[in-house]
Amino acid sequence: MGGDEIKYVQEAFESNYIAPLGPQVDAFEREFIEKFKIRYAVALSSGTAAMHLALRVLGVGPGDEVLASSLTFIGSVTPVVFQGATPVFIDSDCVSWNMDTELLAEEIELCKKRGRLPKAVIPTDIYGQCADMDRILAVCSEHAIPVISDSAEALGATYKGRSAGTGAKAAVYSFNGNKIITTSGGGILASEDEKMISHARFLSQQARDPAPHYEHTQIGYNYRMSNIVAAIGRGQLKVIDDRVEARRNIFAYYQKALCNVSGVEFMPEASYGRSNRWLTIILITPEEFGADREEVRVALERHNIESRPVWKPMHLQPVFKGYRIRGGAVSEDLFHRGLCLPSGSAMTTGDIDRVISVIMDCHKKGRWKYRKR
Repeated sequence: MGGDEIKYVQEAFESNYIAPLGPQVDAFEREFIEKFKIRYAVALSSGTAAMHLALRVLGVGPGDEVLASSLTFIGSVTPVVFQGATPVFIDSDCVSWNMDTELLAEEIELCKKRGRLPKAVIPTDIYGQCADMDRILAVCSEHAIPVISDSAEALGATYKGRSAGTGAKAAVYSFNGNKIITTSGGGILASEDEKMISHARFLSQQARDPAPHYEHTQIGYNYRMSNIVAAIGRGQLKVIDDRVEARRNIFAYYQKALCNVSGVEFMPEASYGRSNRWLTIILITPEEFGADREEVRVALERHNIESRPVWKPMHLQPVFKGYRIRGGAVSEDLFHRGLCLPSGSAMTTGDIDRVISVIMDCHKKGRWKYRKR
């Protein structure tokens, strides 16, 4: 927490607005818009809810296809299935680890030849780095395909000087407990399209029609953010710039210590943007390093240090077995070699040194093992 959160939560208690909605939600939406220069926004219960509403408002439904990044968290894709549509997965590029725009163009061209264009495209801003939005928009606009930017991990990152997600038809953000700023849970759907956000706002409140009684002509959802959660969000917005700097400093510290270790690579930063470095991620080539990604993860675990593999690509998930994938080799390699290191904003240099020490120990011991092979 940054410090001001308790003040806004106290305001909520004093006003007796405890239930969902209230002045803190209104203020959070307003301050989010002002901070990130996006015209309209609706605060919701999660990033997944925001994605679901975006797809619903765009009319995605049974029989439709939606192209999505394969290297992503499943919450980016499950709302496609909620709507009865079919996700089609696009591999990553090596420059940003985000959706490969050339593969995207190829897949859209194939869809066109089949006479069935995708209903939407969902690129994920992976690990706090923006996808090449201008190129994605250029490919999609030619066929009037709307783009929903999954910027859940990228709040505070920029693309050509613009906030992550801007330019897309809609952008989704998350304030889950593991994000760079958090409200404990929650999300936002943002857009330059006032009608889209107005419709999403209506659906998020059980689609209640204007009437003195409860009148419903559409099916809606209980997706609105609570006043208490929004109060925390207001305090968190004040420290987003500090959080980004902290994460970038943590990345730089790891990189300086490990950049010359054979078999270790760091997630690159694309020239078109500035990542928020939500997580510091390394790729481990076992033949050079002396241990594979899983051996390092287990070694860290033995020291009570949590690390995790890179997202398992969606096209490898059992629940999506048999779904179409364009490419796949890049995201598969990132999964097999990638390790997300502890990256919390409050980490001290001593904390980071502990992590580095374990990694270096694996390297020193492993070199002899691989020399014997």
